[in-house]
Amino acid sequence: MNRTTLSIIIPVLNEAGGIEAALGALSSYRSRGAELVVVDGGSRDATVTLAQPLADRVMTAARGRAHQMNAGAAVARGDILLFLHADTKLPDTADTFVREGLARTGQAWGRFDVQFDDGPLLGLVALSMNLRSRITGVATGDQAMFVSRAAFVAAGGFPPIPLMEDIALSARLKRISPPLCLRPRVTTSSRRWREHGILRTVIFMWRLRLAYFVGTDPAQLAQRYGYAPAEP
Repeated sequence: MNRTTLSIIIPVLNEAGGIEAALGALSSYRSRGAELVVVDGGSRDATVTLAQPLADRVMTAARGRAHQMNAGAAVARGDILLFLHADTKLPDTADTFVREGLARTGQAWGRFDVQFDDGPLLGLVALSMNLRSRITGVATGDQAMFVSRAAFVAAGGFPPIPLMEDIALSARLKRISPPLCLRPRVTTSSRRWREHGILRTVIFMWRLRLAYFVGTDPAQLAQRYGYAPAEP
C-alpha cells in the first residue's frame, strides 16, 4: 500500500529575517518524505534566495495568501496539502497526526489547535479561538489548515479574495465533511497582537469577521487590516 504523501505550502512576503529558521524547523518533515513548497508574493528582500536551499520548491505567484496558496497547491505533489504561515510552528510529528487522523476518521480536512508564543492573556485568546473553531467548524490560517487534495479541488481551492480566504474555504469544505480538530498545538507569533494591543486586536478581528459575514467586500476588509496591494 502506498504511503499517503504530504505537501506543506508556505506563502511568504519579505520574510528574510525569519525564513531560514522557519524552514529549518521543517527539515525533519522533509526527511520523512514531506514536500516543502514556498510561494513568494514578490518579496523585495532576500526571502527567495534564503529559502531555496531549504525547500523542495520555491516559486513566485501573485501577491495575496489565497493566490499564493492556490499556486503552491497547483504544483504540489502530495495527497494531503497543509497550509502553514511563515510565523507558525508545527508540533512535533504533525505529519503523523494529520495522516493518521484523516485515515482514522474518514474526514477530508482539518486544523490544529493553536497557541501563542508567549503571554497568559493570549493563552485565553487561543483557548477561545480553539473552542470557537470546534463549535463553528471554521478554521483560520493560524491553525495550519490541512486538506486532502481531492477535497481541495472539489471545493475550488481558496477563493481569490485578499482576506478571510481561510473562513471562505472552511465554509466550502464543511459541505464535504466536518473538520478534524486536532488537539496538538501549532505555535504562532504574538507580535501583531502585542504591537496593536491584545484587547484591541480581539475586538478588531471580531469586527472584521462580522463585517465579512454581513457581506462587506473583502478588499475593503483587507485595507482595514493593513494589507497593501502589490507595487507595480
